[in-house]
Parts: sequence; C-alpha cells; structure tokens
Amino acid sequence: MTTGTVTAPEQADTVGSDSSAGTGIRAVIGRWLSALRRRWTASLQLRTVAITAVLTLVAAGVLALFLSQQITSGLFQSRFDQVEAESNRGLNQARSIFDNAVTNDSESTDLLVTNTLNQLAGDTGATVVRDMLLVPLEEAQNLFVGPKSSSGLSTEVIPDELSQAVQEDNGTYWQSISLPAEDGGTSPGLAFGTQVTLPPGNIYALYMVYDLTSVQDTLDYLMRVLVVAGAMLVMMNSLIAVYVTRSVVRPVGQAASAAESLSSGDLTVRMPVHGEDEMARLGSSFNRMADNIQDQITQLAELSQMQQRFVSDVSHELRTPLTTVRMAAEVLYDSREEFDAINRRSTELLYHQVERFQALLADLLEITRFDAGAATMAPEETDILHVATDVVLTAQPLAHKANTAVFVVPMDMEVTADVDPRRIERIIRNLVNNAIEHGEGRPVDVIVGAGEDTVAVVVRDHGIGMSEEQASRVFDRFWRADPARARTTGGSGLGLSIATEDTRLHNGRLDAWGAPGDGSAFRLTIPRRSGGTVGDGAPLDLPPVYTESQRRLPLELENPEPAQLNGEAMPDRIHEQSLYQPRPETTQREDES
Repeated sequence: MTTGTVTAPEQADTVGSDSSAGTGIRAVIGRWLSALRRRWTASLQLRTVAITAVLTLVAAGVLALFLSQQITSGLFQSRFDQVEAESNRGLNQARSIFDNAVTNDSESTDLLVTNTLNQLAGDTGATVVRDMLLVPLEEAQNLFVGPKSSSGLSTEVIPDELSQAVQEDNGTYWQSISLPAEDGGTSPGLAFGTQVTLPPGNIYALYMVYDLTSVQDTLDYLMRVLVVAGAMLVMMNSLIAVYVTRSVVRPVGQAASAAESLSSGDLTVRMPVHGEDEMARLGSSFNRMADNIQDQITQLAELSQMQQRFVSDVSHELRTPLTTVRMAAEVLYDSREEFDAINRRSTELLYHQVERFQALLADLLEITRFDAGAATMAPEETDILHVATDVVLTAQPLAHKANTAVFVVPMDMEVTADVDPRRIERIIRNLVNNAIEHGEGRPVDVIVGAGEDTVAVVVRDHGIGMSEEQASRVFDRFWRADPARARTTGGSGLGLSIATEDTRLHNGRLDAWGAPGDGSAFRLTIPRRSGGTVGDGAPLDLPPVYTESQRRLPLELENPEPAQLNGEAMPDRIHEQSLYQPRPETTQREDES
C-alpha cells in the first residue's frame, strides 16, 4: 500500500476544476431561471394555472391540517376514554387481588403476581394491546417479589413524573410515553399507574402500559389519504384551470397574433369566430375593425399613389417649359444693365424666382424618387471632414450675405466612412444653409467626429433656436416653425425631409436639438461601413461640447479647391438629378484617370 501527498499545483487544479464546475452549474441555473421568468411574463395561461395550483395547494394544506387535528384529537380522545376505563377496571381488579392475597412466602406470592399480570395483559376485552409492569417503591429485605413485567417491558419507559406521582399518592395517574419499536424507533403509548400492596405488606407501583401503534397507524393512513386527496385536488383544479384558461386565452392569443400581423402590414388576417359568446363578439368586432382599417389603408394607398403620380407627372411636365423660361430669364438677366431701373428690377426678380421654382421642382422630383423606392446609393470610402469643409467653402457667399461666420471644428482628423459622398454633401449643405438662415448673424459651427463604428457631423448655430415641439416636427415635409418669417435662401421646405431620406439610405440617424434663444443643433450619425447600423449612442453629444479655440476656418484645413468632391463638381440643388445619372464626361474622365 502506497501513500502520497497532493502538491500545490494539484491542489490548485482541483480547486480550479471545482470552481469551474460551480460556475457552470450557476450559469445553467441562471439560464433556466431567466427562461422561466420570460415564460412567466409572456404566458397568461401559465400564470393562471400556477396561481390556481398554488392557491389550491394552500387551501388543501389548510384543510388537511384542520382535518388531521380534528381526527387526531377525536381518535385519541376516543381511545383514551376506552383505555382509561379499561385501566381503571384492571388496576382496581389487581389491587383487590393483591389486597386479599393470603400468601406467606415469596414463591406463592411471585406465582400470584405472574398469573395476575398475565391475566390482565391478555384480557380479551381490551381494545388496545397492553402490558403490565410491577415496580417496588421501596427497598426492603423482605421483598417477596422484585420488578416484574408481563412481556419483559423495561422500567425505563416509565417517565420520572409519573413514577413520582404514583409514589406520592395512592390514586391512579397517567401520562403519554414513548415505547421502543421493533425497527429501532419509538411508538406512542399511554401508561396508567397506581399503588398496590403485596405480602408481607410491601408497597409497589403497578403500571398498565398501552401500545398506541395501531392508533398511530390509523392516523398515518388517514394522513396519506388526505395527502393523496389533496394532490388529486390540486391536479384536478390545475387541469380545470388549463381548460378554462385555454378556452379564454386562445381567442385572446389569436387576437394578439392577428393584431401583430395587421401591424406588420398583413391586412388580410382575420380571427375565427365560433358561437355567440363574449369571445365570439370579440372576434367579430376585431374582424370589422380589420375590415375598416384595410379599406381605409387601401384608400389612403390609392390616394397616395395618385398624389405621387400627379406630383411626378407635373414635375416632369414642368421641366421642359421651365428650362426654356430659365434660358430666357438668363438672357434677360445678363442684359439687365441695358434696362431702366424698373425693368432691371423686374428681370432680377424673374431670374431669382425661376431659379427658386426650378430648385423646388428638383426637390419634388427627389421626394417622388424616395416615395417610389427608386433611390439608390453609390457608396465609396469618403473623408467626411473633407466633405464638411467643402460644404462650408461653398456656403461662404450665402454666409457673407447673411454676415455669418462659418467654422469647422474637427474633433478627429481621420474621419472616413463608406458612404455616398453626394448624398452626405447634400445632407450637410441643407443643415448648414438652414443654420445660416436661422443663425441671426451669429457664428455657425460644423463639428466633425468619429467613433469606432460610427462618424458624426453636428451643425450648431446660435440663433433663434427651437422648442421641443418644433424639434420633433422639423423633419416634416413643408413644415416651417414660423410661416411668416422671411426666408433668405429660397428653400422649398423639403430640404430636411430629403436629408432624412438620405440618412435613412445610409442606415443612419438624424437628430435635432434646440432651445429658444440658445440656437439649434442637428446631428448626422452614420455607420463607418456600408450596410452597418448605428445604435443609441453617437461620437458627438447633442448639443456638442467644444471650445472656440477649436474652431478652424475651412482654408486652414488641407482641402482641394472649393466646391470640389473627389475630383467632381458638387451638384447644386437645381441639378441634383445627377445623383442618379452621372454625366458622360465625368465617367469618361474617371476612366481616363
């Protein structure tokens, strides 16, 4: 036989394996509890059945406890009354026999005691098995009989309290006791004791011991019956609850599924209707509601399609005559110096209004493309800081006219992403033009930052600002915070709506913030990789946090010539259809490069 000790590394491995096993068990228990919690919150039927089962179990337990107490008390009292009467009769009979005994030696006295105890223990009229026990109360030299039992019962089963009571008085006393059982345990019993006198005048304690094992067996049987009955009651109530809740929950679940299908766009789904009860009325009402919703949505869809076709057709039909009018207006505008003051002013108004009308027409055509789902992206790796700087450069004439300084605030110098550069340029340009218009001559900052998976551009002005309600509606089509406010940029009211659609094409997010008198801020957040998504966070706060020392003029940053993007001229608002059809000369120039 060999012995050995466990080294420290072995102990560490043992502890590590135990720790890993404990962690695994906790993880399994945690997953199980999480699944159970999700199931509990998601299933009305499970909660109803579980609550019914628990309440039934509690009620059955209370009822079983009450019945067991009543049965135990009644059965014990009944048995006690019987054995008390039997013990009094038996003890009095033994006392009478011993008092009238005429034996004068130990042998005859011992024979008398043995016969009497056996006769009383085997009394066929006894309702419960009993034993007799004789114990001398005093030590004397002339004892004819020592301690004696009818069945070898030990004197240790007699409690000290009962022994003391019998020794002090010649009445009959009783006490509950525990008797040794055959399996090594104990069984309940009752002991009745009194004093008797045996020749030659010695005083003894005579005990009549009753074994209540049969009574305990009866009680155990009754408890098993109650437990089985309670379990059956819980099971029956649970099955009833399952049936009832299923008949109630199934229509509700069908209504929920139908409502989810309706919300997802399936307008043909309906609930089955059976009978004429409350659930049938629920199904009928739901189906009527679904029919009305389908009719209204169909009507709205048809109306929307008609509206889109109308806008698209009118916009296309107006392009040709409007182009002709623009060409004529340009000829007049170029010759305006030859006109008198009134005609010169009229020519300028005509030129600018035609230009504004053409920009509005371009925006309408762009919106119809988004509504028809025809808008597509041409992503390429683009320097967002470069794009933002170019937008600021091209906005300088408008900013100079509004007496507004526009700065770039680069939080990061390497801000690249896979995007459609023309669409990103259009988003930033719309935001910058709006900031200049509403900036009240105060500086406008374009903040550019990047995160690990997203990039962001924030355009911040310090002008009139917006309320929370205005910020929530600022992206609606044709919405203006103050319709009476004079506009300097000639906008159509669709710029931010188009910016929102361009952002959506990039799986990005466009947020607005404003405070009356403190200015506004618009944040564009887009993923770095094409097809990616943005979460709730962003690389830049809204409103952004920066200092004036971080401001840079666009010419301070390394950029190509103004109004250039990847070697191509940026489209203006009037010619933004080039987003979809590149000019042939541009394509040829790219091929040659």
